[in-house]
Order: sequence, then structure tokens, then C-alpha cells
Amino acid sequence: MLTGGEPLRVIVDGVPKLLVNNVLDYRTDARDKHDHFRRALMFEPRGHADMYGCVLVPPNDEDGDFGILFLHNEGYSTMCGHATIAIAKLAILMNWVEVKEGTNTIKIDAPCGRLTAFVEVTAGAVTGVRFHCVPSFVVRLDQQVIVPGLGQVRYDLAYGGAFYAYVDLAKNQLDLDLSPASYRKLISQGRAIKHAVMNFPQPIAHPFEEDLGFLYGTIFIGPSTAEGVDSRNVCIFAEGEVDRCPTGSGVSGRMASHHRRGEIAIGESMCIESIVDAQFLGSVVEEIDFGPYQAVIPQVEGNAFVTGQHTFFIDPDDPFKQGFFLR
Repeated sequence: MLTGGEPLRVIVDGVPKLLVNNVLDYRTDARDKHDHFRRALMFEPRGHADMYGCVLVPPNDEDGDFGILFLHNEGYSTMCGHATIAIAKLAILMNWVEVKEGTNTIKIDAPCGRLTAFVEVTAGAVTGVRFHCVPSFVVRLDQQVIVPGLGQVRYDLAYGGAFYAYVDLAKNQLDLDLSPASYRKLISQGRAIKHAVMNFPQPIAHPFEEDLGFLYGTIFIGPSTAEGVDSRNVCIFAEGEVDRCPTGSGVSGRMASHHRRGEIAIGESMCIESIVDAQFLGSVVEEIDFGPYQAVIPQVEGNAFVTGQHTFFIDPDDPFKQGFFLR
């Protein structure tokens, strides 16, 4: 599938059996015991450096419809908005849940927690997909860090199911724009900023789950020239992957920071585009206390499409069976 140009390989069969009881532990089990499976399906020759995937797993409890693990070139993310939009639509198309006319509510357990998706069906066709993210919050606003080769960089640190360093080009003197022509420079500078923020004296910590406390990526924010679009988002995540879509978890974190600054109220929305001009609509549903943080529940709206159906073979004698990268 794809969501806003970002690929999603939905793995529905042939997965090694994971012997744990919740989705966050599934992530740990897959990482520690079955990582050859991720490498085989994300890396070349079956994938590429920017491939993204997910695996369906059981939900955390009987109230959930299913669980989901996210895969990429570095490992296993804790949240993915574009995958949530895609898998919610696919669940309707494949009748994994009972489908009705109007709003279909799907409860999805991710490593970061419970996500609630809403799929609109009109005359049997999917006409809209949105989801409510986990509680999203701001850790630091307008923090400064020295980045080798770039100098002083100002950023916000916020969480939307994963932690991101948000770098507004209007507040920084960086020699780049957010167009495809800057693709390589965005990767280089995004990775440099990520590693500098990771080395900041104050650790990045989730208030309840130690395994969620890490910096996932850098998100550059800049202006858009498109009518009706509020800004552009380019996310450099994992091991230098460039998100083709506006990044659902990143938009969720942005909703928290914009709300904290008084720039968006409950019920208002912002249209955010990606490096390939794909658009997500972000909004704030409600405020909520989350540990020491005043958090929000963000909503992200987008669309996804099926691109194909594949069967992969892994020959045990193949010297490249666990994949490789050339960049």
C-alpha cells in the first residue's frame, strides 16, 4: 500500500510466531529473536533503504480489533500514522472487521498504545480515514543545541507516539529548503541534528514505558506555496529514511506543540504537506493529563491505496537472503 506516497508492506502471513502477551513486548521479541525477517523484507533486493512495513499481531485485550508492529530500515518504530491510516482502510477492504455504512470504528494496538481509527464508508466505498493518536505532549520548546557542521540549531522536542526534534526553518539559518532537490542534504542535516539532540544532557524519557524513550527522527518545518496548506513537513527518521508523507506521528506531535503555543484550539485543524506534496489534516480533539505532561489527543486524517499483492520466497541457500543496502 501507500499513504501519501509513503510505502507500506503489510505482512499478513509467514511471520515467525511471537511468544509474548502485548504489542510492546511483540516489538521486543521481534527485534531480539526474529530480526532476520525484517531485514529480508525491508532491505534490498526485496525492499530498499526507504521501505516501510507492518505485521499484524493480536491486540492487547479483547476490546481491540488487532495489533500492529512497524518495520523500517533501522528496526521497529513505536508509532506510525501512515501505516495506521493504511491498515484501517485495508481492514475494511479485506473485511477483517464487520463493515457498515457510515463511520466504522477500529481499535488498533500499537507499541505506543491504543489507536482509534475511523473509516467512513459510503455506498460500500471508503470515503475517508482518520485516527486518534495516543496522548501527545511537548517536552521542550525552543531548545538550542550545537550541531557539528551546522552550528546552533533551535528545535522543539515533542511526542506523538514517538519522539521527534522539530526544526522550524524560519527560526534557523540552515542552507536548505524542503523540496525534493534537497533530498540528500535533508538526510545529512536531519541525521546530524538527531544525533546532537540524542547527546543532549537531559535524557529523552517516556513517563510510563522505558522502551518508548528514544528519539526517532528530525522533522523540518517550512512554508508551503499551495493554497489552503498551512506548512510543509519533512521527516528524516530511523537510519536516514525520508518520509514521503507528512508523517502521522509527527503531525500528532506538532498538534501538541501548536496547542501549547496557543496556535491551534480544540476543534481547529491544520493542513500539512510532505516533500511530495501529499497532505494530512491535523487537529486537536481534547486535552488530557498524561503523567507530568499536559497532553492532547490529536486527530490525523489522510488516505491510502492498495498498490499490489506479493508473495516472497527466501531460499536458505541464498547468500543475500538477509538483504543489504546500497545508498
